Amino acid sequence: MTALLPPESWHAHYYQQAQWTYNLRRYLFERAGLAEARRVLEVGCGTGVILSELTMLTRGLAFGADISQDNLLLAMRIIPGATLANADAQALPFPSGAFDFSLCHFLLLWVGDPLRAVCEMARVTRPGGAVLALAEPDYGGRIDFPEALAPLGQRQADALRLQGADPLAGRKLAGLFHRAGLVSVESGVLGGQWSEPPSDEDWELEWQALAADLGPSADLDRLRALDQSAWQSGERVLFVPTFYAWGCVPSG
Repeated sequence: MTALLPPESWHAHYYQQAQWTYNLRRYLFERAGLAEARRVLEVGCGTGVILSELTMLTRGLAFGADISQDNLLLAMRIIPGATLANADAQALPFPSGAFDFSLCHFLLLWVGDPLRAVCEMARVTRPGGAVLALAEPDYGGRIDFPEALAPLGQRQADALRLQGADPLAGRKLAGLFHRAGLVSVESGVLGGQWSEPPSDEDWELEWQALAADLGPSADLDRLRALDQSAWQSGERVLFVPTFYAWGCVPSG
């Protein structure tokens, strides 16, 4: 992810993302049997938002791996005593079959070879264990309304491509899991619901991340004001299809 914001700011954004997928995680963790896992690995653990949750939900040990040393230093402060590794998702430094359960959250769109990353997660997970991708967005299906805000989606997709990310990662997720040799693959899309505007804090966090992606722009302030007005009037619709997938490592 872009390094234009300090880890502390990204931690707040990661926490916000985790709130979006809270109910989905509970469903997937139960389906995949997390409570019985003895060793769990989060790949791309960032600053430790979900890893801290894993330490409370599993009876065993939770491990985290991330390519950013800055993220890991913050995670060490947030989860004292956590077992962390500075590692690339495409070359995990763990023996085959070391974990009962491996997962990632908003990671694969940032990986140069996402198939290799999923294969690595499968490799370090024991036969019969579960591999989960909890959330991968697909900006090709983004909906912005009112229409004056439609350029935001395309501009963010273009900005992500320039950073080396894949804005269409979500739609490719199920295929990656099948190609990695996982079985009993289940995939889907996180639903969208709108009842009231986001809090001022959540809205500001979203715009911080968006501005970091898009960089300086002559009309960004105009779009920001339009976005705020649309939320306040109750007509704002923002939906980015966010896919999930999980599957099992074949036994034997």
